[in-house]
This record gives sequence, structure tokens and C-alpha cells, in this order.
Amino acid sequence: MKKVKIIGVPEHFNYPWKMCIESGDFAQAGIDLEWTDIPEGTGKMCQMLRDKETDLAIILTEGILKDISLGNPTLLVQEYVSSPLQWGIFVAHHSPYQTVDDLRGKKAAISRYGSGSHLMALVNAGQQGWSEDEVDFEVIHTLEGAIEALQNDVADYFMWDRFMTQPIVDKGIFRRVGVCPTPWQSFVLVGHRDFVQSNKPLIESLLEIINTTTAEFRIIPSIDRTISEVFGQKPENVQEWLSVTRWSQQQMSEKVFQQTVSDLQKYKIIEQPLKYEDVIA
Repeated sequence: MKKVKIIGVPEHFNYPWKMCIESGDFAQAGIDLEWTDIPEGTGKMCQMLRDKETDLAIILTEGILKDISLGNPTLLVQEYVSSPLQWGIFVAHHSPYQTVDDLRGKKAAISRYGSGSHLMALVNAGQQGWSEDEVDFEVIHTLEGAIEALQNDVADYFMWDRFMTQPIVDKGIFRRVGVCPTPWQSFVLVGHRDFVQSNKPLIESLLEIINTTTAEFRIIPSIDRTISEVFGQKPENVQEWLSVTRWSQQQMSEKVFQQTVSDLQKYKIIEQPLKYEDVIA
């Protein structure tokens, strides 16, 4: 049996992987898939791919393409979630800020530089017409760190998936003042170049398993109740999330790739264009 390491954020997008592991689907195909949650997010996962601490990762599109442009030897194996990620813009419940415009010139909490929370703060600034020097950052590492930073007024706002943070809003800790969807698809499955190029038949088997599950995920009986219980979400929030989330079972097309790269350059997330044939497995 071939051991394969895969990482991702501990969020409901990745629940299909855990279902397949628990059901033994990967094991039956001769794959010992070891999943590790990375609550620190994209920046940490990029470093783990560089250091060969993992073989594969489910990671934000903008974060990994930025890191690939900076020399990360990682290949894009397939799209994973093709719908945009709905980034909520949050302030502390006691905060005086009521609208996104109130946050101009204020400090954003980010998990680390190069993370999704960092890059999307830049995207939001661009969409609002703010200049780069009007956005300041406070590194907080994790969601728990963001809660502490906002409550203690160390940072003014924080951007994270709007659905995963809903329980924090429901508890009266955060208040959402806006939503900023990504201009591109949410998540991709990537792998370190050496691993991908040396294990093509194994990756084909792995994709067949996960793609079968994600294609049917939304119609699994009571999946909304399961997700609600596992992630502490209200059933109506899970149902809304399921209605706007589309998993992909395909490789990213060259057209979509070029548009994504163009958008990333527009928001100054990457400086140099990437070549499709250099990035796609």
C-alpha cells in the first residue's frame, strides 16, 4: 500500500476527503491516504509543499499560484471547488465600524503574508478603490488569533470564509460588514512536482475516488445535517453553503487558467504571467 500525505484547512469543503478515508475507499485502491488539517491556512501549506512535508494539498487558487510564481515546485493536479469563495469581512462585535468603507486605512488581521486572508485583503482594497498603502496588516496565524486580535483592538477587521465564521457571528464575537467573493475558483488540488510526476497512475486512481464522491456530495441523504453537526453550523447555513458550492471533477482549462492569472496580475498578487504548460500536471 502506498502512503500519500495530503493537507488542507479544517473546513467543510474538505469533508468529502474524510468521508472517503473513513469509508476505506482509498485503502481499497491501495492508497494509504494520510490527511492533516492545517488551521494556519494557505501560507503554511505553501511552505510545507516547498519543504516536501506533504505530497498533495487542497489549497486556495490565488495563494498557490502566487507561490508557484515565486518558485514553489508545485503542479496543479485538478480544480477542486470551481465556485468562488465567499470571503466575509468581519469586525469585532463592539467595533464602531459599520460598513466596508469605514475600514479604509484600517488594519487587517491576516494569518500570514501570502495567505488567503492577506491576498483577499488586497483584492478587497482594489475593488474598493483603495491604494496599497491604505492597507496595514497584523499577523495573527489562526482564526483563534483573529478573534483575540479583533476583541483586543490589535487589528480592525478580518477576512475569512463567511460560512465557517458564521458560528462566531452567531455568538456575538464577530459582526460581518460585507462579503467579497473571489474573482476566480476557490480551491485546487496540487502536488509537489516530484511526487506528481512519479505517481501518475496512483493520482488517477485517487482522482477517480474523490471525484465520484464530490459529484454526488450535495445529494447524499442528510449531508446537511451531518455537516451541521461536525462543524457546529446551523442547518440553514449549511443548506445555503451547499446551494452556492460547486465541486469540480476536471482539470482547469487553459482559458480559465489564463483569466485567473490575468486577474491575479490585475490585483498585483503575482507580477509575472505563468505558463499553463509549466503549472498544469
